[in-house]
Amino acid sequence: MNTFTAPLNAGQTERLRELLRERGFTFGDKPYTLFFAQKEKLSVAVYEKGPKVLVQGRGVEDFVKFELEPTIFGEARLGYEEVRSPEMFEPHFGVDESGKGDFFGPLVIAGVYVESLSARKLLDAGVQDSKRVGSDARIRALAKEVGQIAGDGVDVVAIGPRRYNELYKKFGNLNSLLGWGHARVIENLLVRKPDCPRSLSDKFADAGVIENALMSHGKRIKIEQRARAETDIAVAAASIIAREAFINWLDRKGKELGVRLGRGVSEGIKSAAATIVEKHGPAMLSEIAKTHFRTAHETAPDSFPAPPPKRAWRH
Repeated sequence: MNTFTAPLNAGQTERLRELLRERGFTFGDKPYTLFFAQKEKLSVAVYEKGPKVLVQGRGVEDFVKFELEPTIFGEARLGYEEVRSPEMFEPHFGVDESGKGDFFGPLVIAGVYVESLSARKLLDAGVQDSKRVGSDARIRALAKEVGQIAGDGVDVVAIGPRRYNELYKKFGNLNSLLGWGHARVIENLLVRKPDCPRSLSDKFADAGVIENALMSHGKRIKIEQRARAETDIAVAAASIIAREAFINWLDRKGKELGVRLGRGVSEGIKSAAATIVEKHGPAMLSEIAKTHFRTAHETAPDSFPAPPPKRAWRH
C-alpha cells in the first residue's frame, strides 16, 4: 500500500497538524493544500477541498494504523472497509467519465463490475479516484491493475470529438449526452454480467436521464447516483479506466498533429487551438475538440458560433 486518503473535519485537521510537528515532519508549500509535510519517504497533504488527507510514500500503512487511526480518527479504518461500507463489496457496476470539462479530446465513459473479492483486491492495489492521482504514469499503472483484477467486468465507451459534436447537437445538453453514454456502458456490462443488481455513478442529473436511455435489457437494473460516488471502489476504478483512455487519445492525436493537446480550458489550451487552426484550418477543431465550448468560437469565430449566454440563476 502506497497511498491512503480520507475526509477530515476541522478538529481532526488541527490535531493532525500538531501530530506531524510532534513527529518531526518538515512542512512545505503545495498548491490547494491547508498544509503539506514530509518525513523521509513519507508525505502527508491536507487539501482545502473537503478537507481531506492524502498520505503517500513509504510507510503509509504503519502511519495510518499507528498514528492516524488511534490519534486522529479514534477508530480502525484500514482493512475494515467491509464493516464501514458493506455495500461497496456487494455486486455492482461503478460508472464514471473523463473529458467532459476538457476542450480537447473525447468524452470517455467507463464502467467496472465488482463483487467482494475484486473490491478488496482493487483497494489493496491502491486504486482511488483518478482526480487524486497526479501523474499519467500512475494512471496507466493503476488501469493495468484494474484490468487484471476486473477482467471482462470492464467496459469503455469513448465518444470521439466528431461524434461528440454531432450528439451534442442532437441531445442539446451535456446531461442527456452523459446519460446516454452511461446507459451504453451499463448495457454492455450487462451482456457479460447479466445478474448485476445495481449501478452507481456520481450525481450529474436525475437518475431518470440514465434510466430513460437504457434499452430493454437494462430496464431491470437499479440506477443509483450520489455525491462523491468516487469513494466507492467500483466508481474509482471506472474513473481510472476512463482517464487512461482519455489521456492516451490526447497523446496519440497530439503526436499526429505535432501539437501538445492539454487538458482543461486554460490560456495554454487556447494557444494550442490557435496553432492548430493556423496549421490545419478551423475544420480540424471539429475533429479534435468539443466545439460548443466558448474556446472554439474565440479561436475561429467565423466557423463556430458563440455559445448562448448562461441564464441567470433564480430561486
